[in-house]
Amino acid sequence: MNLPLSGVRVLAVEQYGAGPYGTMLMAELGAEVIKIEAPSMGGDVSRQTGPYFLGEGDSQFFQTFSRSKSSVALEIKTPEGRADLERLVQSADAVVNNLRGDQPAKLRLDYPSLKAVKPSIVCAHLSAYGRNNSRQAWPGYDYLMQAEAGFMSLTGEPDAPPTRFGLSMVDFMTGTMWAMATVSAILKARETGIGCDVDVSLFDVALHQLSYPAVWAMNEGHDVGRLPRGAHPSIAPSQLVKTQDGWGLLMCQTPRFWDRFCELAGAAHLKADARFADIPARRANLAALSEAVDAVTSTRTTDEWLGILGGEVPFAPVRDVTEALANPFVAEVGMRDVVDHPDRDGGLHMLASPVKIDGQRAPGVRAPKLGEQTSAVLGDGPGSGMVRP
Repeated sequence: MNLPLSGVRVLAVEQYGAGPYGTMLMAELGAEVIKIEAPSMGGDVSRQTGPYFLGEGDSQFFQTFSRSKSSVALEIKTPEGRADLERLVQSADAVVNNLRGDQPAKLRLDYPSLKAVKPSIVCAHLSAYGRNNSRQAWPGYDYLMQAEAGFMSLTGEPDAPPTRFGLSMVDFMTGTMWAMATVSAILKARETGIGCDVDVSLFDVALHQLSYPAVWAMNEGHDVGRLPRGAHPSIAPSQLVKTQDGWGLLMCQTPRFWDRFCELAGAAHLKADARFADIPARRANLAALSEAVDAVTSTRTTDEWLGILGGEVPFAPVRDVTEALANPFVAEVGMRDVVDHPDRDGGLHMLASPVKIDGQRAPGVRAPKLGEQTSAVLGDGPGSGMVRP
């Protein structure tokens, strides 16, 4: 399969979530991503992240974020390891890391340290709070960003404690932006022959993702806060609704969708109610609206409502993880994959790449054992470290 990043080589001093997620996206688009792992530390710390392990130095958590990559065992703090790293830099497009902000310069992974080795090298840094500021040495994680950047104040019910997202979405979004920025810098470096430092931080990305609530707060002093049922701050109804057997998410984002909901649900009385005449009225009477809509939606099951509203009015069932993966639509679009793994009979079930190129998703390849490609990568020329099916 001819992938768009074929021929791009990335050296990744990475661990855990945000960084490996970003380089995984690049790998799934064809880049050769070589994890530089210190055997004295057991390699990427996520190899030891449970509760589900796959032999020594491997886990399902690690497989989630490091598939389609190579692994080179290298102690970059030693003179010998540094020499090997610099030899690899000569054939690489980028050296990336997701270390604490004060570490890249100390480990000589920044552009001033590597430009003499290769002037066109891109040095991309993903850190908690950035480099060259008062917090550069601070450790930091996704949940901390959700707290300080205001996300938790927007999540949950109004009378409950602030709540974090169920997943580390700041990690994933930061990794995505980091990958995009790195590829962009590589394109520029190939054109000019001059590389650069690229910086992306969890804190900056979290703040950037505040988007319109931040604009409202800065310009109007308006704090969105939390609304019942996860309701949208501008539109109603756009929130959780009760069904006969659980919950659904109803989003009447336009007057047409509200009218169509009332029609398909047999709820002409809602459309005729002056309290719900338009979006401002519905927002002003949100509690009454929620009660009235629940009275309608609780008469049928979630799946029945999906059958009635699907494709006509924006509506989704609220599923748990197991139910979400069993959704027939997941199979229809091909978002489940199975990759061969020596310690898992029948292969390891994974999620497929979300990107299609010419209608096809890149085939998944298991994450490597620690140092699995060391001899191949250090002993041969560029491109020998990963063989793609």
